[in-house]
Amino acid sequence: MNKLILPILLLLSLPLVFQSTPTEVLKLKTYDALVKHQEPSGNFVILNITEDDVAREGGWPIPRKRLAEINLDILGANALGVGWVISFPQPDRMGGDEYFASSLELGPTILATFESPNGIYPKTTGTIIKGNDIGGILTQGVVENINTLQDTSLEGIATAPVDIDNLVRRIPLLLRTPDGWVSAFGTEVLKVLTGARSYVITTNDNGIQEISVRGIPPVKTDSLGRKWISWVDTPQTDLQEMDVAGKFVFIGATANGIMPQIATPNGLMEPHKIQAALSESILIQDSPYIPDWSLAAEILIFMVSVSLIWLVLNAFGITLGISMAITIMLSTGYAGYTLIHNGMLLDVTWTLISQFITGSIAFYLRFREQYKLRQQIKKQFEHYLDPRQVKQLQDNPELLKLGGEKRYCTFLFTDLRGFTALSEKLPPEEVTEIMNKTLTVQVDIVQKLGGMTDKFIGDAGMFIFGAPLDLEDHETKAVQAAIDIQAGITELNKTLSTPVQVGVGTQSGFAVIGNMGSSTRFDYSAIGDPVNTAARLESATKEVGVDILIGQETAKNCKLVLKSLKPIKVKGKKDSLPIWTI
Repeated sequence: MNKLILPILLLLSLPLVFQSTPTEVLKLKTYDALVKHQEPSGNFVILNITEDDVAREGGWPIPRKRLAEINLDILGANALGVGWVISFPQPDRMGGDEYFASSLELGPTILATFESPNGIYPKTTGTIIKGNDIGGILTQGVVENINTLQDTSLEGIATAPVDIDNLVRRIPLLLRTPDGWVSAFGTEVLKVLTGARSYVITTNDNGIQEISVRGIPPVKTDSLGRKWISWVDTPQTDLQEMDVAGKFVFIGATANGIMPQIATPNGLMEPHKIQAALSESILIQDSPYIPDWSLAAEILIFMVSVSLIWLVLNAFGITLGISMAITIMLSTGYAGYTLIHNGMLLDVTWTLISQFITGSIAFYLRFREQYKLRQQIKKQFEHYLDPRQVKQLQDNPELLKLGGEKRYCTFLFTDLRGFTALSEKLPPEEVTEIMNKTLTVQVDIVQKLGGMTDKFIGDAGMFIFGAPLDLEDHETKAVQAAIDIQAGITELNKTLSTPVQVGVGTQSGFAVIGNMGSSTRFDYSAIGDPVNTAARLESATKEVGVDILIGQETAKNCKLVLKSLKPIKVKGKKDSLPIWTI
């Protein structure tokens, strides 16, 4: 069974190592569920141009002279700055571009640009590289704003790349062009808040590690420079209220059909709300990030925990193994939950699923193994032991050391006297009936006293007291069985047309007990000197003239009153054997 652990681990690790679509989606959904909700930083407000605003202004696009008034009103309300997440690629049909440009010059303002497959690479941002200039995402270019507006404001790319499930969760803080780096809109906002003119990009061998702006702590990112967004409830206002004092204002249209709604784990959102969320995420210090060593850590957690599940189910059985496996799974889940809440996005979802799959396989194999063992025990012992003893062996198979063990037991042999003459005298059917009835009496008595029926050799029987289960005072029980057998045969003779006699010999001692035979055919039996001696004593009953002969080791520990007889010589023994009877 343990040979399966390596192929199972390799098979289950493939989706994790190669980041297959199902596991990647599962990882993302897990992050969505476990990343804790953050409170807004207090530095931002979202200003929505609503359906009513568009109708009040005479439709879309709103004349830029009117936009200039809105910009001036915002600055006049003591806003820290204004970010227009609206594209202005064409001149104003009403000729208001100069007015709008003049308003942009009066305060910190940022205009958005949007990526386009056939766009133009924007002007680069001032950056300082610590390490190798590697990592990042190459922008495909942007649709530029008209020159009049470009010259009077800052610009940032309002990028919102989707993950494999078409949801926006992480946005690059900076993007590459052939000439250098450009800022995402949300990160360009930081220049307004801090007065910085450049960014510091720190890299390692895997790519980007963190991005710093003077005045705020370094922002940890993944190797591509992406920041995981914390979806906070940034305060919102509109053109009627203009509650913007002391805050940077993100302006965008929520009126139908103007700006696209983008799918996020937090629902559908307009671009200006996503850029506001990015800026919030940068300022929130415990917002989550994916460390560059995350995959290695996930694989290590996977290998260790899944292996433990397999090992405990194999080593400790089903009941204890399942309990320990559940504990390992809960510990793994809690560790993942804790890491996420500490800001590090480490995925243990696939590990938990793999633990369950591995545990289920190990449980099934273990159960099948134990079921086969129970059936083997039942098949091997159901005809030789009391049903209660068989069940005890099934419930505790460790009591049965198959393959041979040295045990101190008492062995009892019986033989139907005069069987040859009986066979010549009676029809075979009647002889068989008499033999079966005689052996049935013996088996019932032996099992009642806790003994085991080892085998029958013709009309002879071999019985063991003290194996495969321990049996207290087995010497006394064996002698009592011999007595009861004689009494049972006496009762049986009352029903037989031809009375029979049974000789009994018993001896105690150490013998090797277990499965004996070939690799394809074997029986549970015993070999050793006390076995041979018990058989010799049974044969000697006819010579001595008694029905029961008891060996020295049995007599020594037997609690019944026994009668000592004159020692006898038996085959295979150099010295005479002390013997007893009832």
